[in-house]
Amino acid sequence: MTATQRDAGFGIVETDARPPVRIGVIGTGRIGRMHAQLLAREIDGATVPAVADAVPAVAERVAADLGAEAATIDEVLASPAVDAVAICTSTDTHVDLVVRAAQAGKAIFCEKPVSLDLAQVDRALAAVASAGVPFMVGFNRRFDPGHASVHSAVRSGQIGELHVLRITSRDPSPPPPAYVAVSGGIFLDMTIHDFDMARHVVGSEVVEVFARGAVRVDPLIGEAGDVDTAVVVLTHEDGTLTTIDNSRQAVYGFDQRIEAFGSLGMAVSDNPARHAGWVRTATATAAQPLPWFFLERYLESYRQEWAAFVTYLRDGGPSPVDPEAGRAPVLIGIAATRSLREGRPVAIAEVQ
Repeated sequence: MTATQRDAGFGIVETDARPPVRIGVIGTGRIGRMHAQLLAREIDGATVPAVADAVPAVAERVAADLGAEAATIDEVLASPAVDAVAICTSTDTHVDLVVRAAQAGKAIFCEKPVSLDLAQVDRALAAVASAGVPFMVGFNRRFDPGHASVHSAVRSGQIGELHVLRITSRDPSPPPPAYVAVSGGIFLDMTIHDFDMARHVVGSEVVEVFARGAVRVDPLIGEAGDVDTAVVVLTHEDGTLTTIDNSRQAVYGFDQRIEAFGSLGMAVSDNPARHAGWVRTATATAAQPLPWFFLERYLESYRQEWAAFVTYLRDGGPSPVDPEAGRAPVLIGIAATRSLREGRPVAIAEVQ
């Protein structure tokens, strides 16, 4: 239902008269705080009545900034003033919170990954299915405008039959070794975004994974049992090949590119510069550097992600990032880890 109102004398505009979706944010660290700020200030049809954090003082600061209530997790889950919850806590807490939210009848947005353990992912998804609540996984890169344009070109048939998808994903600087030790490894921490993107763009499930990796950036990452440089080849059920290259350190900024090559052409999502200005002289062209901070690179994708979640809750239909997207990239990550360790291609059927 919509209502009409006059827009500062420039004519009649339509506004949505439905009440906003009330989203409680659980976890108000860096990513949770960002989500709460977007929901409270920039997403039409959403409001944040309450926030919670394991450290009450952190929740209180965010609540004061947004005019929300600082609450406990129990209070958020029990509140009749909360329609949905955004689970933005550490990965090891996701499953228990998904189960509790589902049992409370709340719609759920859960940051990626749902869990590093496939059995735990299945436990969470079973609770969602049993409760019949709306559920969406936070793979924000699907909503990046450039990446979305590649998805559209592939799925519309504009570039013909897809042959190869190429994904480059490189971070500006490596994480601390202490983080690496608990992250689940590069494939479940970093490449998991790319595994989701491969499924999303290709539209065909991955059946085999071959991964190679090395320590080329920081020896401490190797001592923590991980690699910082990797290449992965995915074979999809329809025969499409996806290649992914990752590095924990690209000294020039976030390097995030996708190229889809097909029988009628190709579609590309390239890196945005910090702004569009550049200088050209007789001897050189100087352009702006790439974004360095992940919010510089992907802030618009988070806005679009939340807009999609609100539309999903209001209008129904399939989840923008459905429960299977909570499971399949973890499965691929487990297969990639085994492939790296054993030096061979690993079929997804081996790790189901």
